[in-house]
Amino acid sequence: MSIIVRHRVGGWLPRDHRVLQSWLAKKIAQVKADPQPFQPVIQDFQDLIETNAEIYMDFHQMFDQVPTKPPYDQDPTGKPQVRDYMTMLALFNKIITEAPDFEESDYEVGLVGFPINAILDWPMGTPAGLTAFVNDQVNAQFKKMFDVWTAFLTSSDSRYVLTTDTTGWFGPAASAAMPNFTETYVCDPTAQYYGFTSWDNFFTRIFRPGVRPIMFPDDDHVVISACESTVYNIASDIKALDTFWLKGEPYSLNHMLSNDPLAPQFVGGTVYQAFLSATKYHRWHSPVSGIVVKIVLVPGTYYAESPAMGFPDPDPAAPDLSQGFITAVAARSLIFIQADNPSIGLMCFIAVGMAEVSTCEVTVQESQVLKKGDELGMFHFGGSTHCLIFRPGTSITFNPEYPIGADVLLHDPIATVG
Repeated sequence: MSIIVRHRVGGWLPRDHRVLQSWLAKKIAQVKADPQPFQPVIQDFQDLIETNAEIYMDFHQMFDQVPTKPPYDQDPTGKPQVRDYMTMLALFNKIITEAPDFEESDYEVGLVGFPINAILDWPMGTPAGLTAFVNDQVNAQFKKMFDVWTAFLTSSDSRYVLTTDTTGWFGPAASAAMPNFTETYVCDPTAQYYGFTSWDNFFTRIFRPGVRPIMFPDDDHVVISACESTVYNIASDIKALDTFWLKGEPYSLNHMLSNDPLAPQFVGGTVYQAFLSATKYHRWHSPVSGIVVKIVLVPGTYYAESPAMGFPDPDPAAPDLSQGFITAVAARSLIFIQADNPSIGLMCFIAVGMAEVSTCEVTVQESQVLKKGDELGMFHFGGSTHCLIFRPGTSITFNPEYPIGADVLLHDPIATVG
């Protein structure tokens, strides 16, 4: 049964679900053929599940609540999908020792850029899954697990996927997804691993000088794109509190801004949201000239998805379908900027982590003076989306060249003010 999942935006998971199923079947076969002792962080995860009655119940019910009808019941090998937390943990134990590559299957070569998400694909869509994945203790344990994985992804050992092999990041499939790579990014194609020192170094690569010129650098009435991204939503008259978990996923400002004292200034304002793709640039740049007023790091969830997305959709779990929802619950960074243009005044940039490591690293400091286009920070491996929030008094007009679903280059003019 072929399922083409069209809402898997950003290329973090293959659109043909058979590729994902094939990848998962291989991983399950590998951990069963060669079972390994749990690393300490995975043993801690098991202990958390088994010593907390509520969490223990959730991690049983999330698998029991997955439908037993196709396509949820079996993968292409005829074996059940992941149906218990011990198999889940065994797969986690393996994944955190690996770097992502392109999956080669009988159907196509596709990127499985959300390997943990792939393991949790079905249970994320269940009521028990939602309860578990908004639990602070569970998310703290995911964070500990991701810290271990990050140590590997930032080491030279993670470079083994930076090859020209079929599944490598400079192979045919990856090259088709990232055309003109050597002309676009700083690298050395004559050097081993193209000169990258780790997987993370490759993921956070930078543009060559002149590749993304800053548009209208001296015109403070023009707001530029903060990320290389695709427009997800533009909404106005945002409420302080709203039902962000329901269909339509309205923005809930106080939750997005973590109840910060500056939040009331934005009630009734405008939100621009755009998501980043797996094979693109992952750093953030200032959309305006101004001064950094405040930086807030918000711990949050990694795998909570909007309950409005649930079954029987053939793939309810793709976190990119819950992008409005995760602005209120996911791990994120808030950067408040006082724009030089008084018609803009205070605005906020939000970097939102979306599954996996998704570390939001801020590289600016409070009171720092910014020129339009200056780097603000970056996402380390993981899916991601971002928002720009403007106050209700800001008369902003968005560029009609970039409607919902349009790809926007870094530094492109996305709006004018005044």
